[in-house]
Amino acid sequence: MVEAWAEKRVVISPDPAALADSVAARFLSRVSKRVDEGKLAHISLTGGSMGAAVLAAAARNPRIERIDWSLVHFWWSDERFVPAADEERNEKQARSALLDAIDVPAANIHAMPAEGANADAEAAASAYAAELARYPGPDGAWPAFDVCFLGVGPDAHIASLFPDRPEILITDRSVVPVHGAPKPPPERVTMTRPVINGSKRVWMVVSGADKASALGLALAGASYASVPAAGAKGRKRTVFFVDEAAASQVPPDLIDREY
Repeated sequence: MVEAWAEKRVVISPDPAALADSVAARFLSRVSKRVDEGKLAHISLTGGSMGAAVLAAAARNPRIERIDWSLVHFWWSDERFVPAADEERNEKQARSALLDAIDVPAANIHAMPAEGANADAEAAASAYAAELARYPGPDGAWPAFDVCFLGVGPDAHIASLFPDRPEILITDRSVVPVHGAPKPPPERVTMTRPVINGSKRVWMVVSGADKASALGLALAGASYASVPAAGAKGRKRTVFFVDEAAASQVPPDLIDREY
């Protein structure tokens, strides 16, 4: 399957620090606009160094004090199936970077179950699918995320949807377990592609020269089965926020200098 890359745009920052600050400011602006209208905002977070850097940059931004966080719900596109206290948990990184610094109700933080809370990754996936179903959107039993953050690995994986594995092709479930993941830890839980693509906006944050090839393939319309990042697409916007090092293979006509 070939994705239409005319719908995807690229916004370039000079370095990782500027990239984090830029995305954080846009994130806070989007959330603020939503909650100022009295509407709920559903945000799907991601892990990795840039995912944490964006949240940390948001925590430093004075604008966080002016947002009604009681209207914001936080989710995760994937999680490592490890104990709750494990530093590898995406949830733990997000709490340290931002969530512990804002006045968001505990009930609004929808963490994926940890090892020990559920018997196995299958049970954790089922539990998270049930949690998503409490906020159904127009495309299915899951929220239409106002922003779905994603990282992109050097192999072009997104969430815990890895190349040439069955999870990227699943469309009849919202959340699935991942066993034997090619990147440690091997046990994971991930949202499926229909949930990610039900988001209003998919924002992929990509930094580093080692990501340039994956980014180039994703923008060139490669098959999402082998290049999962090529298959991530928001219903309103699909934006790759990247630094200069990751942008070496970006076609000039895809660079958005105004967004």
